[in-house]
Amino acid sequence: MKINLDAMSLKELKDLRSQVEKAISSFEARKKQEALSALEEKAAALGFSLSELMAAAPVRKRKPAKAKYANPADKSETWTGRGRKPRWVEAALKAGKKLDDLLI
Repeated sequence: MKINLDAMSLKELKDLRSQVEKAISSFEARKKQEALSALEEKAAALGFSLSELMAAAPVRKRKPAKAKYANPADKSETWTGRGRKPRWVEAALKAGKKLDDLLI
């Protein structure tokens, strides 16, 4: 199927775009439904329901890490000790302080 886009008006092009977007959306929905059906069949063959398997592995959320270090000049600036060192930690270390000096 070959379409001459140059010969189409702006309205025809926009209508074509709308039709293509609808076709893509329905194709994706159809593929998702097929995948879901295949997974449900596989789970049933193994003696489980899909919802039962999805609930089997709960997602664990991490608790936020507690701050270990505080800026001596401004106690509201804290650092957990994870990740990149804040500028105030770098400055304190360059000034000759030890990380233990910044402990809360």
